[in-house]
Amino acid sequence: MSQQKNDFQLMDEQQLSVELISAQYEIKNTRGQNNAKSLVILVNGIELAGKGEAVKQLREWVDPRYLKVKADPPIVLDRQHPFWQPYARFIPAEGQILVLFGSWYSDLLSTAMHASNPIDDSLYDEYIERMRAYEQDLKNNHVDVIKIWFDLPWKALQKRLDEIEPSDMHWHKLHGLDWRSKKQYETIQQLRQRFTDDWLIVDGEDENERNQKFAQHILNALKDCPKHSTKAVGRWKQAKIPKTLLEPSNETLDKDEYKARLKKLTQKVAHALRTDPRCVVIVFEGMDAAGKGGAIKRIVKKLDPREYEIHTIAAPEQYELRRPYLWRFWSKLNTEDICIFDRTWYGRVLVERIEGFATPVEWRRAYDEINRFERDLTENQTVVIKFWLAISKDEQEARFKARENTAHKRFKITEDDWRNRERWDDYLKAAADMFERTNTENAPWHVIATDDKYSARIAVLEAILKQLKAN
Repeated sequence: MSQQKNDFQLMDEQQLSVELISAQYEIKNTRGQNNAKSLVILVNGIELAGKGEAVKQLREWVDPRYLKVKADPPIVLDRQHPFWQPYARFIPAEGQILVLFGSWYSDLLSTAMHASNPIDDSLYDEYIERMRAYEQDLKNNHVDVIKIWFDLPWKALQKRLDEIEPSDMHWHKLHGLDWRSKKQYETIQQLRQRFTDDWLIVDGEDENERNQKFAQHILNALKDCPKHSTKAVGRWKQAKIPKTLLEPSNETLDKDEYKARLKKLTQKVAHALRTDPRCVVIVFEGMDAAGKGGAIKRIVKKLDPREYEIHTIAAPEQYELRRPYLWRFWSKLNTEDICIFDRTWYGRVLVERIEGFATPVEWRRAYDEINRFERDLTENQTVVIKFWLAISKDEQEARFKARENTAHKRFKITEDDWRNRERWDDYLKAAADMFERTNTENAPWHVIATDDKYSARIAVLEAILKQLKAN
């Protein structure tokens, strides 16, 4: 910190304001460019160190219309929701700037200081590791994250507590601590030092220097807009295509047997989904016309429409493209306990890879990002059930033609569907890579490969029951 202080120089305030506003507009204008980014500023620190005052002054130096500030009291982390869930939908789009007064680190400190069953050291450090991985995923998707800790020595804190107006005390309850307790002060310093080695530390004793140092850190971050990397490193090793994808079953299930089994299974699935205390996320991918819609219809047959949500995923909208590609899925997981996705986040490593909508850097990196995302869900009271529905190429053609000749199904077939058949082998290769890299113990893939719709629907329902029981 002393080295930072020696290197720091105060700027003329008017000049600092001009540079900040200029940098604001420059980052705003990067939208859609190959150096586009957004900025998230995590603000944390010792109470009365001047965090609020520094942000207030920053707002006076910048164009306040383009600086969003979100402040929330800390919450206790639990194993019901991933730590990022309360914040994910607020992640800014390209060109935007967000100051987070409350963040996942505030929640971590609150949990460590106040939980009825305090987390142990290993879990505390595990949270830090996962938080940093999440931040790195944000940065890889052009969301720059800078973290600033406002520090204040014990004696300076006590002096400010002596001078504060009693009516202002209710604003100074960060982490609910007794800031007169030196033991609690030392505890929070010890806890924060376990994660602030990659933070920018601002000394809160000198008001003028504090505000300028904070603003200059923001200015430096705004000016740093390097071009995105598009070149993948290393050679790509193609996974072997599973035989079941190359040769789907053509065995058929008797219609009467199908109806009898379907009646029992739909009731069992509805009961299992309804009574399971966890959230359930059911994921469907597969070849066009493989029966995703039909399978979903049977899953929800005995459920009340208010009990579930079906998300049909199409090409992303422009506002979604300007955020991390997982953002539009993060924001859909706060609604119902039962969520069904017809197409998913796997589009990154399937259609976006094949059609060139994602660069090799982006789609190769996505496997690990997806695994971390699903791990966070499955370790926080969510069951993720993933299906790949496969049919033969001949069966797909027959189903396409049947759709064209059926009045109420014509809307389901487009020129793009026929065009995608030309990339059949590419989809098989992409699917093989996906299975090899994202088939995990807690979120395994269920590959249903059959040309018989009845068999596929039964297999889907049975797999749901089996995984709910196993997980």
